Amino acid sequence: MKSTFSGWRYLWKSMDIRRKLLITLGLLALYRVAANVPVPGVDASALAQFRANLGANGTFFDFLDLLSGGTVSQFSLLSMGVYPYITAQIILQLLVPIIPALQHRMEEDPREGQKWMEKWTYILAVPMAALSAIGQVNIFNSYAVQLGLPAILPFGFSGDLLLSSITVLLVMTGGTMFAIWLGELISEYGIRNQGLSLIIFAGIVARVPSNLARLMSDQQNRWFLLTFTVIILVLTIFAIVFVQQGRRNVPVMYPGRRMGNRMSMPVKGTLPLMVNMAGMIPLIFASAILQFPAIVSSYFIGSETEWIANFAASMQQTFNGSGWVYWLLYFAMVVIFTFFYTDVLFAQQNYGDNLKRMGAQIPGVNRGAPTQRYLTKVQRRITLPGALFLGLVAIMPFLLQFIMPLGSRNVGLFLVSSAGLLIVVGVVRDTFQTIDAELKLHGYQDSLLVR
Repeated sequence: MKSTFSGWRYLWKSMDIRRKLLITLGLLALYRVAANVPVPGVDASALAQFRANLGANGTFFDFLDLLSGGTVSQFSLLSMGVYPYITAQIILQLLVPIIPALQHRMEEDPREGQKWMEKWTYILAVPMAALSAIGQVNIFNSYAVQLGLPAILPFGFSGDLLLSSITVLLVMTGGTMFAIWLGELISEYGIRNQGLSLIIFAGIVARVPSNLARLMSDQQNRWFLLTFTVIILVLTIFAIVFVQQGRRNVPVMYPGRRMGNRMSMPVKGTLPLMVNMAGMIPLIFASAILQFPAIVSSYFIGSETEWIANFAASMQQTFNGSGWVYWLLYFAMVVIFTFFYTDVLFAQQNYGDNLKRMGAQIPGVNRGAPTQRYLTKVQRRITLPGALFLGLVAIMPFLLQFIMPLGSRNVGLFLVSSAGLLIVVGVVRDTFQTIDAELKLHGYQDSLLVR
């Protein structure tokens, strides 16, 4: 650790790095200020009553609130965060191996293919944001009606509500694109390639003080709850770091180099394969999919046909995050999507052909396609513990109920120590590595400094 961060004491001396850090902090502060601007037309009193009367449905909205940094509870312009962009990015990545024309485009010229991917991700993010906005408004209003409260935000595309609804839709979609733009500014002028991750990180961390206040509000068990939470945090962070840093080093023989009339001996090396190659993506995508049934059912909750209304109500009850069915599906989807997403990413790396072009070979395995099949088999084998770990992280709030019955509203706080912590630890690790690389690039490393 000392050698890795040996140049960190020179962090503030580099004008370039100092400027990037200040720009990053300034843009994150701007994002948090914008996150407190509510959508026009929101009934603040109805929203406050809604939050106070959620009951068992609180876990579902706590999860949305956590990932958005509290913007959902305030019905902010940025309540959808940058997640429509991430969802669009995931969809396009999954379409590449499915559609041969897209796969050919990406393999023929990776640089141009990446530019094409970025362009269409931005384009697809707009309709994804609009659909998310409609779903969010509708599900809030449907839950409010079930609780006997007035609509939080009158919304509809007919009659007098048409103009105001279009305005709300444009404003919320614009808020999401504004958040994406801030993230891109951070990646370009601040900490390199970490903009969107830091936007998500800032939202999760912003919820920690309010969650801590809710824990301390329990006069009888406050210190016990705080101690229990700290223990869970420490153990979860240790487990996340242990799994995230897990590697399987596959031995590789690289060809020797010709030096004059002599040929050097082959060089032994390793190809590190990650235990958790998918990162936090399976958690985000699985939660987005599980929100979909609740959002769709909200459109039919007020149906005049009794069986349709009852079915919609039961779907909302099932997918509100308070029952075992929801958490079992969440675990299964995280595990399945971890394998699926890892396979897609690994296939795009095309290690078999890349090693063949370099003349490298895994001992005992033929070059080309056999190498790719062997590495795919190894990757799938080591992905199993990573996928199960992600699944356990996802359902930790539910499992904690059996360790210590806290009630659904308090269990929701432990999302910070599971899914939220996975994102936070990953972002912190990547950000530290990026800053350390910048320091070494500028020569701020003890072994490189001239005394």
